[in-house]
Amino acid sequence: MAPKKGEAGEVVLAFDAYGTLLSTKSIADKLATYVGRDEAGTIAATWRKYQLEYTWRLNSMDQYEDFSKVTRRSLKHALGESDVALDEQQIEDMMQAYDSLSCFPDVAQTLQDLQTSPHLRAVIFSNGTHSMVSSSVRNSPDLSPHAATFDDIVVVEEVRKFKPAPATYRHLAKTVGKDPDSLEDMGTLWLVSGNPFDVVGARKVGMNAIWVDREDGGWRDSLFEGERGRPTEVVGGLDRVVGTVMGYYGGVLND
Repeated sequence: MAPKKGEAGEVVLAFDAYGTLLSTKSIADKLATYVGRDEAGTIAATWRKYQLEYTWRLNSMDQYEDFSKVTRRSLKHALGESDVALDEQQIEDMMQAYDSLSCFPDVAQTLQDLQTSPHLRAVIFSNGTHSMVSSSVRNSPDLSPHAATFDDIVVVEEVRKFKPAPATYRHLAKTVGKDPDSLEDMGTLWLVSGNPFDVVGARKVGMNAIWVDREDGGWRDSLFEGERGRPTEVVGGLDRVVGTVMGYYGGVLND
């Protein structure tokens, strides 16, 4: 029987923010006002690389810094690697730009689908601080009109770990009313992410996961073999998520 809305088995979709709802590529446009466009693209990509690397290093060292500090420090690292200097005001401008990222083009349709799918509960689940993610939702022309589509914004500040640490997914489960020690409960919790490391982290704790493969490159992550090392489903765009989940449950979910 399909899970029912309002009961322990209800289906919850947890949407990753950065790289899934929000496009970090748009940060290059702001950087291009200070440096050349080609250089801006390189710095933006390097910034994102070190932002993620810093979170993984902190996890490995059993340390925590909030995501805004990680983001600022990884920007400085990326600038230094390209031998580019920005003053403190320009860096602050870049941080403000990070708090108002543009959405991917497929987000609008996804939000419309969710609004007409009362059987699905949606939340945002992010490494970002609550302040950062709230600001992004509030400042995004694509997200702000549909903010009520998401029941909650779940962040990692309380557990002081970053994804893909198991504690972050267990925190998500508890926040949305799931038992992290119940495989049945965890199976009704779906991560939606464009980040392979996030998908693998969710699968290892028993969640279902949809990987958003916008580049159509196919799944390449080989850290773990078997079912738990792969996404439950793969979609080419976020606008296919609702239909994919509905199809997984035979096309019908009970209200």
